[in-house]
Amino acid sequence: MKLPFEARPGVALDPGHLKVLRERPLIPVDLPGDHKALLVTRHADVRTVLSDDRFSREAWHNGPLFARRSEALALVTSDAPRHTRRRRAVQSWFTHRQAAAARPGIERLAENLIDGMEKTGSPTDLVAGFTTPLAYGVICDMLGVPADTELFLPWVNAMMSAGRCTKEEVDAAHTHMYAYFEAQLTERREAMSAGTPGDDILTALLQAGELSDVEISTFGLGLMVAGGETTTNFLSCCVMEILARPDLVAALREDPSGTPGAVEECLRWVWFNGTGGQPHVVVEEADLAGVRLCPGQVVVPSTDAANRDPSVFESADEFRTDRVANPQLGFGYGRHMCLGAAHARVEAEVAIAALLRRFADLRVAVEADRLAWRDGMFIRGVWSLPVAWGPR
Repeated sequence: MKLPFEARPGVALDPGHLKVLRERPLIPVDLPGDHKALLVTRHADVRTVLSDDRFSREAWHNGPLFARRSEALALVTSDAPRHTRRRRAVQSWFTHRQAAAARPGIERLAENLIDGMEKTGSPTDLVAGFTTPLAYGVICDMLGVPADTELFLPWVNAMMSAGRCTKEEVDAAHTHMYAYFEAQLTERREAMSAGTPGDDILTALLQAGELSDVEISTFGLGLMVAGGETTTNFLSCCVMEILARPDLVAALREDPSGTPGAVEECLRWVWFNGTGGQPHVVVEEADLAGVRLCPGQVVVPSTDAANRDPSVFESADEFRTDRVANPQLGFGYGRHMCLGAAHARVEAEVAIAALLRRFADLRVAVEADRLAWRDGMFIRGVWSLPVAWGPR
């Protein structure tokens, strides 16, 4: 078997791929560059790889399975103590308390974007008109930069491609993105010297003095890509899955308190990773799924497969928003759990509640087979999502 998997449409993990993933806990796979690895598919084993120091990301020297360079991934491809120092520098900006404090601003942004959709009229593209400006608006505000998606998106798409873009396009994107954030740091130093520092992450990192300029620039571009790209596509998939279930739509309109449960189930259900996962190298002998692994072996934990593990999730192949326990791994696990998980939850909850409240009869405006899926990209989703709605 080869990674990445064959691209197929659909919000949920493809049934054919899922059947293969359930055949065994460790599946031999070929990675790009003719590297051999074991794909880890069971929930408990995936959590072990993501949290156990015997499995190293830094020891994998062949880059991620998409176009971002390892040096442009401040947290994703590093181990302790480097990872610990870097994450600690920005952790205070991404707590549950900070996300709760940000909710009113996110709600205002969502309402303003929906106002714009109403002015544009039905049908319209939800990705261009709502999920993209919402996700990038939130993270760009934290970074203190304009949410200029016409400028950023070509760079982000190249950096997050998994075979879609050429090497020249990818290299140019990295060059432009680093230059942009280096210029941002220069502006902030000038403002600090003038006694008018901003209230943003980049300024705070410069003032703290714990990270180098390169590390801060890397954090800036990394946070923008993660906060924008991942949330944009997750929101679009959430909306598609929920709108496909009229009974759920009616229930959430009547009682929006069920929205967090719907978001948690989407985090379990959405087939998110277009490349399979992040390679880890065994650095100390370890047992996994009853197999003794030796130093040097490579494993790839599949959170998408883990989220459909029937030994953990009752009725694992059913979309159920009423799960009492939902230990989904949509945000990862352990030290590499998504830094912005709390904010992403708030954005998804706000977005779904606002869309269902503001738009009567909200629906996808094209047949499923006409949706253009993001093939050849690290993050799955759709390039556009035409939606329509009736009068209030």
